[in-house]
Amino acid sequence: MSLGEELPELLREWLPKQRWFAAKGRKIRSVAIASTTPLCPEGEPLLDHVLLAVDFADEAPVQHYQLLVGRREHPRGELEHVVIGAVGGLVAYDGLWDTAVTEWLLDAIRNGRTVGELRFVPEPGAEIAEGVPGRVLGVEQSNTSVSWGERSILKLFRRVLPGVNPDLELHRALRSVGSTEVAALQGAIEGVLHGEPVTLGMLQDFAANSADGWAMAQASVRDLFAEGDLRADEVGGDFAAEASRLGETIAVVHAELREALTTGEADPRALAQAWHDRLAASVAEVPALARHAEQIHAIHDAVAALPGPLPTQRVHGDLHLGQTLRTPRGWLVLDFEGEPAAPLAERVRPDSALRDIAGMLRSFDYAAFHQLAQWDESGDWTDPDHESQLVWRAREWAERNRSAFCDGYTLRAGADPREHAVLLRAFELDKAVYEVVYESRFRPAWAAIPLASIRRLTTKAQSDAGV
Repeated sequence: MSLGEELPELLREWLPKQRWFAAKGRKIRSVAIASTTPLCPEGEPLLDHVLLAVDFADEAPVQHYQLLVGRREHPRGELEHVVIGAVGGLVAYDGLWDTAVTEWLLDAIRNGRTVGELRFVPEPGAEIAEGVPGRVLGVEQSNTSVSWGERSILKLFRRVLPGVNPDLELHRALRSVGSTEVAALQGAIEGVLHGEPVTLGMLQDFAANSADGWAMAQASVRDLFAEGDLRADEVGGDFAAEASRLGETIAVVHAELREALTTGEADPRALAQAWHDRLAASVAEVPALARHAEQIHAIHDAVAALPGPLPTQRVHGDLHLGQTLRTPRGWLVLDFEGEPAAPLAERVRPDSALRDIAGMLRSFDYAAFHQLAQWDESGDWTDPDHESQLVWRAREWAERNRSAFCDGYTLRAGADPREHAVLLRAFELDKAVYEVVYESRFRPAWAAIPLASIRRLTTKAQSDAGV
């Protein structure tokens, strides 16, 4: 029997066990092979690029995923944990974990190979790693990353969506203007799905000796909580200087995106209406939002009343501390895919730069209060009337770093985002409403964090209005 006949049935059980599979908990009705491209049809290992069409029992739209399927007679021990099953008398497995496969992939990008409808595209002048084995990185979510030494890292998009991935598009644009605020693009893997172009993978400079922004912020909050009588600016792990540098970096990235790509304008009334609609749908799903709905709608109405069109440009779209790395040279910004759950047309639409700023401000709140939840397991801190030293210190840390980030952004941008308080607050609230829905679905214990932020933002709006 062929790969196409035996593999789909094995994948019905194998796919839901993979961390990158985006439809966990949903019953798979069928798995079909949308396309197969033999990459190494002879010798060992055999290697095929496979695009899968996964159909669900709940009638939801079909999702497409990609696999690099390796086949050997006797896979090495380090491949046992990624074995799919027996196919054609050989053992099939996830080929990304095979160093022979990753060597082939890197060589294909370096040499610009085309195999069927797959194109391995190097960037002009890119310095791609040579002579080192590929290694799958341990952190795996919707994508899988493979690094080669300290030179190159490949991000393979497991779920395949029609159109050019914004991450690839924006990295190419930023490379065209010589940006040093992102890991430089080295190449890409591109293909076709149902006649439309798709992005399958991106090869970039590997940021060696770097630290994750979220982890750094969490360490700073822990240092603060561990000191019983010191303020945030007195603790050795104070993060404010880094928050300011990060603000500068984001301002530079925004300027580079304006230089590389087109800008535009948006009607504030249309923006406010989209927020109204999203809030109404969110309240229907999460009743806890209902008590804040009237105040949030009032803030959106204030945006609708703003004069004139709003300037727009291409933005990151899903900016938070986890999308940043601190290297010995400075900050890098990662993952320009935009909000993963949003349709592609929405993710590539120009937007206000304030959306990114609001996302980062929300992330400082998350860093402080996520850590607070670990220190105060009673849950009392979720009560808006609850006051304690830890709650006060979490708020102080968040406000100090929110302010420092905006200071840094202002320094490079030449304009203070806080001068657009009505619009910035509305963007923050829209993000917080989204967070409440997300947390209620997947991490109910975290829903208190954005709900507390909504209370703070709406109360501040009323105070500013003299209510």
